[in-house]
Amino acid sequence: MSDYSPYRIVDIAALPAEPGWLLQQPQPVIAVGQGATANADVVVVERAAADALVAGIERNPRAALVLVQVLRAIERLPLESALDLESMAYATLQAGAEHRTWLAAREDAPQLVAGGEGPAVLVSREGDVVFAQLNRSASRNSLSVEMRDALVELFELVLLDASIERVELSARGACFSVGGELREFGLAPDSAAAHYVRSVRSPGRLLSRCAARVHCHVHSACLGSGMELPAFAGRLSAEPRSFFQLPELGMGLIPGAGGCVSISRRIGRQRTAWLVLSGRKINAARALEWGLIDSIAERG
Repeated sequence: MSDYSPYRIVDIAALPAEPGWLLQQPQPVIAVGQGATANADVVVVERAAADALVAGIERNPRAALVLVQVLRAIERLPLESALDLESMAYATLQAGAEHRTWLAAREDAPQLVAGGEGPAVLVSREGDVVFAQLNRSASRNSLSVEMRDALVELFELVLLDASIERVELSARGACFSVGGELREFGLAPDSAAAHYVRSVRSPGRLLSRCAARVHCHVHSACLGSGMELPAFAGRLSAEPRSFFQLPELGMGLIPGAGGCVSISRRIGRQRTAWLVLSGRKINAARALEWGLIDSIAERG
């Protein structure tokens, strides 16, 4: 197989032990076999288990390459620098052909999605505890610009007010969040402007700075940024029927709400890569086993 094919599948026993070998590979490396190795982006036990990964890579090979390059690099970076790198990589893909193809396939032009009953995030306080709930159940709590700005205000408040000892973040409606509001994708004037906005108005970046005071409880669907954001919380619990999925590769993108960082720092880069490249869901039990969540509990 050419070194420049979209992916490389190697028996785990045949991988070189040389430190840094993986960083030289210009494609995702899938190791097959039992055991652990640092020189692979994903490890699967059997060859058949690589099929879903290969399918994702072949559909959007550039996004797949950018994903594994980011995950490799951020292991050695401080959190803030890792978020910068993720955002710049995301901006690169926003301007790329794979994402443009996905945008062009939509029937409707991009549009801002705002409005609903009450504020996008309901906030109340009892003593030293702040309770916050995502409040756009009609759109399944998608992370719209309106929702993003409300979350930015919430975490800015927490960072400014040391008397807030704990934040309890959850969501109203049928699920925690289906992730980014897809109807708004394509609204940014250019990818550099989008990177700027992610740098100065990122809920995940702010949450990471007060994570020790934040408990997030999720339920049902936690997709894309609806999985990326709660992964920053110091404590993350989920209802038994919750499930988690990262579908961004199918859009020619990678997780861009901080998930390459927040999720990989919980479950490692190889499992994060598996989630993105396969696009498959995991349930609450698997999420707990992997360390993505800290506990399983019903809503109080």
